[in-house]
Amino acid sequence: MIDYLAQHLWQMWAVVAVVCLILELTAGDFFIICFSIGAVFGAIAAACGLGFYSQLITFAVFTLISLFWVRPFAKRYLRKGEDNRVSNAEALLGRQGRVVETVKADGFGRVQIDGDIWKAVTKESADIPEGTNVRVIARESTIITVESIK
Repeated sequence: MIDYLAQHLWQMWAVVAVVCLILELTAGDFFIICFSIGAVFGAIAAACGLGFYSQLITFAVFTLISLFWVRPFAKRYLRKGEDNRVSNAEALLGRQGRVVETVKADGFGRVQIDGDIWKAVTKESADIPEGTNVRVIARESTIITVESIK
């Protein structure tokens, strides 16, 4: 068995490359993919008949090269504008929805936005009846503040 692995070490490098790619899908920070690139070059070195230590050095060198060259390139061009993107509930501000349960002036109601129903309050002096279109003006935890759209 060990003789088989020693003669077909490129297959082990290929498995390492695929596992690193799968792990990268869960992480998404373009770090683990550098090890995958190194493993691919390790597999190429093994297929060319280089010894184990040469394969290991090839793996290390190409992993370091990709850490300093591929990762910054990927982060720069594949994540353009992500620093300015609002996330999750913050993206609700300014969105429009429809009242599905009357929003009381001194209490709560329910508003549907893109299929999701949110607990809502209003700063208006009058109730906002069911079926009225509203705009989100603020958010406090999971409760949104809305105003009716005239």
